[in-house]
Amino acid sequence: MSAPEIRVSRGWLALREPADAAARAADLVERLEAPGTGRWLIHDLGGGTGSMGRWLAPRLAGRQHWVVHERDEDLLEIAAADRPGPAADGAAVTVEPRRSDITRLQAGDLAGASLITASALLDMLTADELAGLIGPCGQVGCPALLTLSVIGRVALNPPDPLDSRLGAAFNDHQRRSTERGRLLGPDAVEFAVEAFGQLGVEVLARPSPWRLGAAHADLSVEWLAGWVGAACEQEPELAAEADGYARRRLEHARAGRLAVTVEHADLLTLP
Repeated sequence: MSAPEIRVSRGWLALREPADAAARAADLVERLEAPGTGRWLIHDLGGGTGSMGRWLAPRLAGRQHWVVHERDEDLLEIAAADRPGPAADGAAVTVEPRRSDITRLQAGDLAGASLITASALLDMLTADELAGLIGPCGQVGCPALLTLSVIGRVALNPPDPLDSRLGAAFNDHQRRSTERGRLLGPDAVEFAVEAFGQLGVEVLARPSPWRLGAAHADLSVEWLAGWVGAACEQEPELAAEADGYARRRLEHARAGRLAVTVEHADLLTLP
């Protein structure tokens, strides 16, 4: 992603891409109207390897030009190489990788946009950073499709007594203070809805949960390690119990017995 301290591996992004695609609220796409020019100019903020384009481009009719804003050059290389397929009507889709810091974007950087998108981004920002993005988006006056923001609710089956304590500690970690300021974490969706509302923008919200089962064992294992690790970083006293917990959960996952629901929300703003 684009904030200075955030680095996401290409392996993690590849692992989560199918789950992201299954989770996004596809009905919000139906609310998008093709621009009068017949050509979409889409700015993808913190676009990583371009997975948002690979999901969305085939769902939109008409020629499309995607500008993928990303700070990590390695991820931009993948976005440039692994381009989306044709549009829904077979029209051409082009991609322009652009190395940029999304926390410094101005309305002029988005001039002429017919759609702004982002995925798994809002909860990684501070209030000032998110407000700094929402302002230019509002000035440009085009729709924004902002997907897969965590909202702080996770359910695991079979349940375990430590689930709730780890979940609370993880959420606190998502809201931790950094050199950039305090991260919004699970509060990002509520913040964004209110901020867009103050601009007079209609905001539609939909649930977009990850539902991970036996077919997603690799992702479940990777997600679980990060979830437990972040919780213990936030509350080190959890570490003693977390070791046994992680072993139990990994056994469940590898045996195909672990079901995980990670709740997210998708937002569509309509000026």
